[in-house]
Amino acid sequence: MFTGLIQQICSVKTLVKSGANAALTIDLGPLADLTKIGDSIAINGACLTVAKLAGSLVTFDLSSETLAKTTLGKLAPGSKVNVELAMKADARFGGHFVLGHIDGLATIKNIEKQNDFATFTFTAHKSLLDFMIPKGSVAIDGISLTIAELKPDAFTVAVIPQTLLKTNLGSAKINTQVNLENDIIIKTVVRQLETMGLVKEKLTVDKLRELGF
Repeated sequence: MFTGLIQQICSVKTLVKSGANAALTIDLGPLADLTKIGDSIAINGACLTVAKLAGSLVTFDLSSETLAKTTLGKLAPGSKVNVELAMKADARFGGHFVLGHIDGLATIKNIEKQNDFATFTFTAHKSLLDFMIPKGSVAIDGISLTIAELKPDAFTVAVIPQTLLKTNLGSAKINTQVNLENDIIIKTVVRQLETMGLVKEKLTVDKLRELGF
């Protein structure tokens, strides 16, 4: 599990494709000293398993599913990625619950700069937007962000200077695709409502009482 608080921006060393799969090597710098074979690390929000270690270079195996559902297959040597090590059980919890399981892709539609701050607008498929609420959480390339505004085909987030400095959003460009993970709490609630047959049904006080709420 992760928090969405990025620890470091790291550089891609190589991306070697082999059939439907690939091997991604990243220079983790000082974070490599805290890493061992088998560890889970979030790279641009996708939870990957350390397969090889060679000094500061860490290699991950990418399955065809990961390549299909994330932007990792588009990385190139020198690409900058957000990195977060898995959360320790006794660590202070910041951000929000991030699993590292990407739900889909979003595209940067607009970036509006306001001094050292910025407002990003992302477009995404309705199936992703349906799991969002204003002021709720979303993970973009592994970054825990708060939804400022929700539209029928897009959403916006306000990004503070620290986030722009410490993540790859600081160098992001319009039309770039990003990895998106919806809030697991909202997904769980929606799934439960689906099970109860309430997603397409108007929810009333009487209906809630009938269900025992």
